[in-house]
Amino acid sequence: MMRPNYTKIYRDMLKERNPEKLEDPKVQRLIKNLKTTEDILKFNDLVFESSKESLRNNQKLKTYDKKTMLKLLQYQEKHGLSTNYMSKKYKISRTTIAKWKKTFEEEYQKITSKK
Repeated sequence: MMRPNYTKIYRDMLKERNPEKLEDPKVQRLIKNLKTTEDILKFNDLVFESSKESLRNNQKLKTYDKKTMLKLLQYQEKHGLSTNYMSKKYKISRTTIAKWKKTFEEEYQKITSKK
């Protein structure tokens, strides 16, 4: 499956909107390591200011890769957190989290059995 080249996308966006940020060594290092959805979301929060409206719109368009989904499920299990807490903390619906558990049931069982 082909993935978007987030490094190129963010470089182009920064060139257009905030060229001075491209000079920052921290930004350069982070932009090279955009591998997971989690990395991309953290980078986006760090570099771009967000308004309530943009947060609301971005939430509708958010997608997660398998690695990030499993990482969130593992975090939930490790810390004994409820689905309700996770949904509020990460702004993901409880239904979505339950769907992840069902979809990745085998991998999720491995996570929970390690405990």
